[in-house]
Amino acid sequence: MTPLNPNFVSALEALVMSMPVAQTLKLKFNQIAAGQVELSIPYQDEFSFRPGQLQATLIFAAADFAAVSAAATLLPEGWVNATIDCTIKIVGPANGTMILARGEVLKASKLLTVSQAHVYSCRDGKEELCGTMLATARNIPPSTK
Repeated sequence: MTPLNPNFVSALEALVMSMPVAQTLKLKFNQIAAGQVELSIPYQDEFSFRPGQLQATLIFAAADFAAVSAAATLLPEGWVNATIDCTIKIVGPANGTMILARGEVLKASKLLTVSQAHVYSCRDGKEELCGTMLATARNIPPSTK
């Protein structure tokens, strides 16, 4: 996959990290490549379902950010995208010290991009799958006002 924006890494980081929810979650990009993203969110008591376990909402957020961010790496300069459809399957608890999400583009086109993400609960160097998502992002050109 070839990015259409030579500055896709900095553009993606700036866009996502300008979002208050990404800041609140303390989201961090670990890797960004054309069509692929890895990000992490640390465990935080205020988002726990019960002591030591994050709510499913955090699994969803990590998956959504990873899948749609992976799609954004292939956009032309000035374009943005937004989730228009997704399905997530929670397959285990998020009871680690952080969650790790890896997003990957499956099919990119001008209007829509389909991506997947897998979310892992991490503790002591071990990753346990806790969720998987299939997402569709709408690609939005710059405003022509």
